[in-house]
Amino acid sequence: MMDKKNFPKKRKAYIASMRAIMGICVTVTCALVLFLIIYVLASGIPNITWNLLSTEPSYLSDNIGILPDILNTIYIIIATLVIVLPLGVGAAIYLTEYAKNKKIVAIIEYTAETLSGIPSIIYGLVGMLFFCQFLSLGTSILAGALTLVIMNLPTIMRTTQESLKTVPQSYREGAFGLGAGQWRVIRTVVLPGCVDGIVTGSILAVGRILGESAALLFTAGFAHSLNGFIDGLLNSGSTLTVSLYIYAKERGEFEVAFAIAAILMILTLIINIIADLTVNILREGETNEQYYLSKRFELMVRKLSGSKKR
Repeated sequence: MMDKKNFPKKRKAYIASMRAIMGICVTVTCALVLFLIIYVLASGIPNITWNLLSTEPSYLSDNIGILPDILNTIYIIIATLVIVLPLGVGAAIYLTEYAKNKKIVAIIEYTAETLSGIPSIIYGLVGMLFFCQFLSLGTSILAGALTLVIMNLPTIMRTTQESLKTVPQSYREGAFGLGAGQWRVIRTVVLPGCVDGIVTGSILAVGRILGESAALLFTAGFAHSLNGFIDGLLNSGSTLTVSLYIYAKERGEFEVAFAIAAILMILTLIINIIADLTVNILREGETNEQYYLSKRFELMVRKLSGSKKR
């Protein structure tokens, strides 16, 4: 290995300059992120009150409340994840474990990557024309959730697919050698090894749902009505991001807008913590059938070694 003292002066200067540039980039990035978080939280948390969180807005009493917006945000997250997770994970499993035609798989992967780059307002326009008008769902949380399903499906599918590819092929071959079927190998060996990728895709999907406003303006609307889960899905409703836009742009209520921004940041933090806890729980509870397969593998190895000695 070459000693650093023997490096030419130009090489040393190049290494020093690259280190300095990388250090500056890291410092600027961290400073911008910290400034954004501190500024939003410092401007928003003082404006968060119990009345703001627990009431609905009323023009008659001049009251501002975001309880319907919080509930609508939760409704649309649940409805979107319930639909997009089975579709995305199932598509990734099929493309990785079952599909034989590599050309079709490559076309689907390219299409999914292309869909990820389409602006969200185009999804909103398509969702309004198809879900709201053609399917007669009207402007509703359900139409917004279905639009978000199309938006987040490529992300869930691609992250899960790449995570499935990281599971070593020897794990599959060992399970097949023990007599396990295709689905059992996927369920007990492959999926537990790629839980991180599925959770990562879910976090990305939730983050995009929380931050989406353009598509929901076309499909979900911006009503501030307080409804239950079933009624809320079938009626127009404003999410927190749409409400942030309305209060900041249309009504000039910047204190309320900063309060909503702080709530969105806190919700994102809580979701990340819950996702990490879920991954740890799944890792601890995934060992039953894997333990059974490992014991069978050990017994097979012992039998083979014993027969060779004889």
